[in-house]
Amino acid sequence: MLQAKTRWRQKTGNEELIESLSHSLGLTPFVTALLVHRGLQTETAITNFLYTEKQDFHDPFLLQDMKKVTDRIYRAIKEQEPVLIFGDYDADGVSSTTVLYEALQELGAQVEFYIPNRFTEGYGPNEGAFRWAKEAGFSLIITVDTGISAVKEANLAKELGIDLIITDHHEPPPQLPDAYAIIHPKLDDYPFKELAGVGVAFKVAHALLGRVPEHLLEIAVIGTIADLVPLHGENRLLAKRGIEKLRQTKRPGLLALLQVANSNPKEANEETIGFTIGPRINAVGRLEDAAPAVHLLLTEDIEEAKGLAEEIDALNKQRQEIVKQIAQEAIQEVEELYPPEQNKVLVIAREGWNAGVVGIVASKLVERFYRPTIILSIDHDKGIAKGSARSIEGFDLFANLSDCRDILPHFGGHPMAAGMTLQLEDVDELRVRLNKLADIQLMPEDLLPVTEIDVTCQPRDITLSSIAEMSMLAPFGVGNPKPRLHIEDASLESIRQIGADGSHLKLTMRDEEVRLDGVGFGFGQAAEEISPISKVSIVGEASINEWNNVKKPQIMIADIAVTDWQLFDWRSMRNVEKHIAMLPKNQVKIVYFRSETLEKFSVGEYRDHLIPAAKARSHMEGNYIILLDMPPTTKHLQQMFINAFPARIYAVFYQEMQHTFSTIPTREHFKWYYSFLRQQAPFSIVKHGAQLCAHKGWSKDTVNFMTMVFFELEFVKIKDGVIFIAHQTQKRDLTESATYREKVNQLQLEKELVYSTYQQLKMWFQHMKDGSAHEEALR
Repeated sequence: MLQAKTRWRQKTGNEELIESLSHSLGLTPFVTALLVHRGLQTETAITNFLYTEKQDFHDPFLLQDMKKVTDRIYRAIKEQEPVLIFGDYDADGVSSTTVLYEALQELGAQVEFYIPNRFTEGYGPNEGAFRWAKEAGFSLIITVDTGISAVKEANLAKELGIDLIITDHHEPPPQLPDAYAIIHPKLDDYPFKELAGVGVAFKVAHALLGRVPEHLLEIAVIGTIADLVPLHGENRLLAKRGIEKLRQTKRPGLLALLQVANSNPKEANEETIGFTIGPRINAVGRLEDAAPAVHLLLTEDIEEAKGLAEEIDALNKQRQEIVKQIAQEAIQEVEELYPPEQNKVLVIAREGWNAGVVGIVASKLVERFYRPTIILSIDHDKGIAKGSARSIEGFDLFANLSDCRDILPHFGGHPMAAGMTLQLEDVDELRVRLNKLADIQLMPEDLLPVTEIDVTCQPRDITLSSIAEMSMLAPFGVGNPKPRLHIEDASLESIRQIGADGSHLKLTMRDEEVRLDGVGFGFGQAAEEISPISKVSIVGEASINEWNNVKKPQIMIADIAVTDWQLFDWRSMRNVEKHIAMLPKNQVKIVYFRSETLEKFSVGEYRDHLIPAAKARSHMEGNYIILLDMPPTTKHLQQMFINAFPARIYAVFYQEMQHTFSTIPTREHFKWYYSFLRQQAPFSIVKHGAQLCAHKGWSKDTVNFMTMVFFELEFVKIKDGVIFIAHQTQKRDLTESATYREKVNQLQLEKELVYSTYQQLKMWFQHMKDGSAHEEALR
């Protein structure tokens, strides 16, 4: 048995429906099942999902207040009234600012943008910025990707005579700002509720321009993917069309950014945005002022673009180092002060942590400990703690933080992510409250990571053509992840560790005549925990491996398990102690039959895990049992497994003397030796035993063995090393001698336990597990 690292949750669907849709759509049942399991239950739904070229964007005027907003902006343009776009400092905010800025500029507006400094102003609209805007002559402010919680700031705008238009997508609070207008997909009957901030800005641009702003899709896709909104519905349309535009971009800033990242624009996909463009744009606002990121996207000057891209790339590298250091410190603090076993929610705070990267650190801690996590940067001078939170399934961050509003003067976000500022003295109280809420909402099983399985298949289902069909589901992301495939109980052809330090895994599965390779990064240790003929279950993502112009399907392993018990053959292994030390202490039980065996092994820290065989029965279930030496009889083993069977058996079967390599005398040997004694008795085996051995070619052990058998059968008497023939003896069989029976039993045990093949030994234990007689195991 090998325990999976996560909980596997299988999606299911109507098999008849899958077969019917597969036939009508011309898709393989395998890929059709993927779509059905994702909730696409009709031909229309699947067609709309796969073929976005047949779809169009919703009418932007379906959004509440859109007509009011466009009329106000048109009036500002007509009267040359300065317009200020107030954005956010992340990739969504930067791309939102860029989209609306270019749309307004295209219409001839006098427009500027303002993005607050994360460190001096914090998140969202603020009094200082609004007062500056008034002094600078702005009477119209449009927020993008922010503002839905800005109740105080909206009131201030009214006092200052500024019309405030809020466009946002974050969770609306109970009290909405008293703004001139609010564009928010969750506040009305708009058909799609899950737009990113840039999606909302794109809708405003669409309404203002009177057409879909195709030239802005390459920007809109950045915020849509980087902000981790669900990639279905209108977001999928934005993402898919946006990626197509990105591959053809002529925008100097994007080309320069991709160049410094060694990424080919023509091969751009969702991963290019998620791992190349998004993190670099985010890095600017995390460490400094985010304005250069907007300038990068807006510039038409190639040299300026190159300089900005290099500056941004350098900031991203700096950001990576800062994240690494803070994550190490935060992990240490968790392990020393707030162990996960006692905290369902981790709230970690320290002075000096960069507030701009704590969200990334929170994500890393969620990945490591699988707990809702808040990372706070302490500012003792201001007496506040400021930070970000990331959650897990089953714990709605926004809802639970809302229950703590009295100590959270400033917070906002989503069910899975949030940002906040609070008084330093309230940090401990926040930790206590959230843990109390988590105790009610999260069960122990909720604290194990979940792996969603789209479909169960066989290695033969994963082909180049099926992978090509699966690619039709792209772009992948939140709400539409890469398909997770489950291969159950596959036969292994080979398995080995790869990589310079052996930390990665390479295996080949066999399915009739089909072979399928699997690669697992970070799974190298599993090669030591999977026995040769075990069947493995794997969850992973299909991909294509291309080498020397030859393409082969493969699966990238996300998790691996063995559901049946396993046998590990350590019978001829040297340095057993070293291998024992590699096993998890909490599951290892070292069983011995003879106490003298322990003198041959030094098990160090595992000494407390030694168990005499007579007491081993209660330690079987779910454990890794190391059978250190040979049992006296089969019955001794059977007694151990009466109530339960272990997850793994490690067979060492050490013995001081190996009976198989000693001679077992035949009945002819016994007959000759008895006749000899009758003629020579009394016979001193001490004085003349060596001569007898030399004459017959027998070993000393063989002569001693036959002598002891005769003694037990009362055929002879022995005194001071001299053998006498007993008188008035009865005819008896050799098997009546305990020494003879033990010798025969040990030979049979050695044959079954020590000198059998791996397959034979596995079968031997399996018969025992199944309750069959061990004598049948090798037949």
